[in-house]
Amino acid sequence: MKNKKPYHTPQQKFFLNHKRNSIGLCGLCRGTKLLCGKSRCPIIIKYHSKEKIHPIINKLNIGGSSPPSIFIGRYGYPKITIGPMIPPIMGDTSIIDTPELWLDKSIDDIVDFRSLLIRGKYNVDVFDVENKNKIVEYTRELALSKNSVFSEAIFEKKPRGNILFYDEVQPHGPSAPIKKLDITNTKYDQQMEKAFYDTDLKSRKAVLNLYKNGVKISKIQRAFSVGAFGIKKYRKFVPTRWSITAVDSLIGKEMIKKTKSYPFINEFRIYQLNQFDNRWIILMLPNEWEYELIEAWYPNTTWNPYSRGITIFNSYEFNNGRNTYAEIGGCYYAARLAVNELLNKEKRQAGIAILREAHPGYIMPIGVWNVRESVREALRQRYQKFETLKEALFSASKFLDISINRWIKNSAIIKNRLYQKRIEDFSLIK
Repeated sequence: MKNKKPYHTPQQKFFLNHKRNSIGLCGLCRGTKLLCGKSRCPIIIKYHSKEKIHPIINKLNIGGSSPPSIFIGRYGYPKITIGPMIPPIMGDTSIIDTPELWLDKSIDDIVDFRSLLIRGKYNVDVFDVENKNKIVEYTRELALSKNSVFSEAIFEKKPRGNILFYDEVQPHGPSAPIKKLDITNTKYDQQMEKAFYDTDLKSRKAVLNLYKNGVKISKIQRAFSVGAFGIKKYRKFVPTRWSITAVDSLIGKEMIKKTKSYPFINEFRIYQLNQFDNRWIILMLPNEWEYELIEAWYPNTTWNPYSRGITIFNSYEFNNGRNTYAEIGGCYYAARLAVNELLNKEKRQAGIAILREAHPGYIMPIGVWNVRESVREALRQRYQKFETLKEALFSASKFLDISINRWIKNSAIIKNRLYQKRIEDFSLIK
């Protein structure tokens, strides 16, 4: 298949050809012409969500049921801000901070309920996890809680700011420096509590034990960020975005050890999924463990806002792994964890190439969880199996818009399999 050029109206073409460098896109469009090519205007979506929440947060005190949710900032490290995230609503709000349950939601839904989370900010040093201030203590209790917790915060000034979106972290609403925090009806997750009080247990072991016992990854990441695990004298706060990738990486790395001990799968497999206007192909190869994530971002998507062409980039590892942080970032480790869950479940080993097409309908970033949960969901689907790699790639090409030749050109794993001679390619000389 040939590359399909993104469709643009005459107004969009005019802007792209004549106005890109001289006049702001949003100023020309104002949410009415969709000059950026997206199906909906991200600014208007954020504006409407902000307007819904503003009347009920325009005050110095906020009370409501925290999902529970907390946020550890990274700016100024090692001097950072920590604090709770509280929605001004009561009841069971756990859905607001459980991304494992969001795949059946729309991006608009996610923006709406995440915009409700008001972030309190309190300044601490990352090593000051034993700080006796109640804000620090209660923030930790929220991170270890298994249920929604009534929380009341008094701020130094009214919460302000737009809804914030990140590549790794789930979005959240306005924020403000916090003066006082009270919480009630906290119930610790017993497994979390056990890991927290075991101050001789290394954080790596704590994370792996919790995961093996069925604790959701989002909950482990939350507790990891407040320094709830590890040898007592080494405990520290970990910025939320770092904790997400650290936990994904740690669990995935441990599972890879097992994956490498299993026999190869017997066929080439293709899994596919279309989620949030992201098209996913998971290609499995019947050979030793190796892994690659390739992302293609269409024009006017989050990480390709200005280019007129499709941007493709990849990160990969062969059987001996990699020693540097993946260029793609946290998405790499989230997807790697997801595929190893399946391989460990089947007790099989395979080479993996994940192809992701991010189309303009993916109008804003909503966090790394999207990658982990989308790959998990793709792997729950029935796969197609093939005897040859060429047959598998041909099948994938019917689902993807970008030509398969371009995917191959930008891949290390697929190229290696196609063009590197293997022992089984040679017949024995008699």
